[in-house]
Formats: sequence, structure tokens, C-alpha cells
Amino acid sequence: MTEAPYYPMQRESRCPFAPAPEVRAMPPVARVRIWDDSTPWFITRHADQRALLNDPRLSIDEKLDGYPHMTAGRAAAAPHIPSLITNTDPPEHTRLRRTVNGPFMVKRVEALRPRILEVIGSLVDEMLAGPNPADLVQAIGLPVPTLVITQILGVPYADHKFFQESSSKAISHETAPEEAAAAGQALGAYLSDLLVAKMADPADDVLSEMGQRVKAGEMSHAEAVTMGSAILIAGHETSASMISLGTLALLTNPDQLALLRENSDDPKFVSAAVEEILRYLTIVHTGVRRIAVEDIELHGETIRAGDGVIFDLSGANWDPAEFPEPDRLDLTRAARSHHAFGYGVHQCLGQSLARVELQVVYSTLYRRIPTLALAVPADQVEFAMEGVAYGLKSLPVTW
Repeated sequence: MTEAPYYPMQRESRCPFAPAPEVRAMPPVARVRIWDDSTPWFITRHADQRALLNDPRLSIDEKLDGYPHMTAGRAAAAPHIPSLITNTDPPEHTRLRRTVNGPFMVKRVEALRPRILEVIGSLVDEMLAGPNPADLVQAIGLPVPTLVITQILGVPYADHKFFQESSSKAISHETAPEEAAAAGQALGAYLSDLLVAKMADPADDVLSEMGQRVKAGEMSHAEAVTMGSAILIAGHETSASMISLGTLALLTNPDQLALLRENSDDPKFVSAAVEEILRYLTIVHTGVRRIAVEDIELHGETIRAGDGVIFDLSGANWDPAEFPEPDRLDLTRAARSHHAFGYGVHQCLGQSLARVELQVVYSTLYRRIPTLALAVPADQVEFAMEGVAYGLKSLPVTW
């Protein structure tokens, strides 16, 4: 019997945006080995993920024995984490999601578009007035989503260095469990104090809304703090990666960058382009995790109750049965069926916000700086692979 390959696999440096070759070569149902030497099932096909991510025979309850945790730190913390939208199944998941869903609904996110446009415009002005070359990660990638999510959540932007460092340590594969726990606790204590302040003096933000739900007995203080932490981490980490990685992908595909620049005033084109870039990059590179609570037959294999299951999103998004010529970045492709935000009831809460942020950035940045170019050869750009989502450590650009 062939030994299960280790997951997550290393991407090829020559094709950094593509899934690892082993992912693309996998049969529809296979086994992989993860950090604790367990061998969960591994699902890569788009159609199979569509079916199973909506299947009640699979659970997201990370407290169950055999759950395939992403890191040792997460495994150690799991028994102590309160109920969240990220670790509960319906109907509990439905209740919790309702407590935070409002600010991320399409209409409320769309109302933020002018503010996001103002933010990106100001940051581009600052970058153009500063040193050339510049690091796009620091100048644009991190500030845009961080400014937006802090406003939505009700967290002071002045504290962004603290929570960026804490969140990076909490979710990194390279962080020791005790260090990850300390970082998570520091972030939790910070948000707990802020939540208490918001309960006494509410504003128009998510923490204030959750504070009122705590006072009404609709959720616990611990649930609100943990939920706030999850929103803060997800809200800046992934969008920051997408802004910088998307820029690198476009700069290395100049025909597609030219097409986007030419159509930057066409909202429909920009919206479709964002979906294709999301598909192409699929930045969550550590898989979506579940555990079977009943036996499931799939392609001649039996996933037993108690078995862990990992869904590799990049495998689905580069599945040629769903996306012909998946290795080609094609901004005219109809790519909305991608799984970059997952699929099913646990799809990313902030996907509408992420879409609007990316639409504004991608339609503004390359139009405002038509001569934007890499300041170093593409193969010298350093990737950051240690987190749940991959990104860039820096992106030196010139104009």
C-alpha cells in the first residue's frame, strides 16, 4: 500500500499559484497524512465537494475525536473554544450565524463601497508620494482590509500591529501550541475589554451589536469574544493576501492586467474578474476540515463514522471538469462556481465584504498607476506559506 503523502504539500516554485502537483494527481478519494500522523480522507473534485459540504453526515465539530485539526495549537485549544459558527453544525450554527450576519449582508456591505474607495484612493496617494520602489503588501495589501474590518467590528485601527501579530501567531503552522495559545488569549483579553466598553457605550458596529445580544441573553460573553476574534483574523488576513497575490498574478499575466485596466469602469467585468482571480489563487491552502458522523460511500471507498475528511479547495477550483484549462488566468471566464470561500452552510461569512474590497482595489489600483510593475524578478518574490491562507511576505513594485 502506498504511503499517504504529507498535507499540505509544497507548491512548485515555478508555478506558485497552482495547487501542488500531488494534489492534481490525486484520485477523487484518497488519504493524506497530517501533522499528528493521522490519515484523513482527501477530497479534491469540485462535484464531490459540492455534494459533501452540504451533507449532514459530515460535521464541523472540532471537539469530536478524530477531527483533522489544521495545527497542533488548534488541536490543543479546541476543547476549550466556545461554540462558534466555525465549529458548530445546524441548528446551533444557524443561531450563532444569525447573531453576526447583519453587517455582512450584501446591502450593508455595498453601502461601504464609497468608504472603501476613499480608503484605497488615500493609500494610493500616499504610496505615490513615498519612496519608489514600494512594498505593496505594506502600502496597500494590509491597510485596506484592516481599516475596513476594524471599522465594521468596532476595533481601533491604532491597535492594528498588535492584532496582526497576535493573529499571525495564533494560526501559523510554525507556532508552538503554547505560543499560539498565548497569542489567542492576548487577543481574547483585548476584545473582552473592548466588548465590555461597547456594552456600556454602544456604537454602530459588530462588537456593539454582539454586546447587546450578550445583555439580552442571546449569546454568552465568551461566544461574543471568540466570534469577534475570528472575524478580526479572517477579515484582514485573507483579503490582504488576495490584494497582493492578485496583483502579482496580474503583473505576471500582462494581457489580463491590460484587459482589467481597459474595463475598470465596467462593474460587471470587474466583478467577474474578481471571481476568476479568487478561483485561480484559492488562498486557503490548508483545506476545509470535517469529520464523518455516519458512513459515506464515495467512488468505491467507504468513509467511516469517526474518519476525518479534508477538502482541498484549490483542487476543486483547478478541476478541469468544472474549469477547462484551469491553469490559465482568464478574466472572461465564468468562475462564480468556485470554492474559494468554501461551500454550503459554512461558506465564509465575510465573502460579500471581500468581494467588494477586491472589486474596488482591482478597479482602482491599476487604473491609478498604469505603469505599475514588479521591482524584482517574479521568481524573487517571497511567499508566506505558514498560515491557513498563503500570501506574500512583500511585493516590491515600481511605477
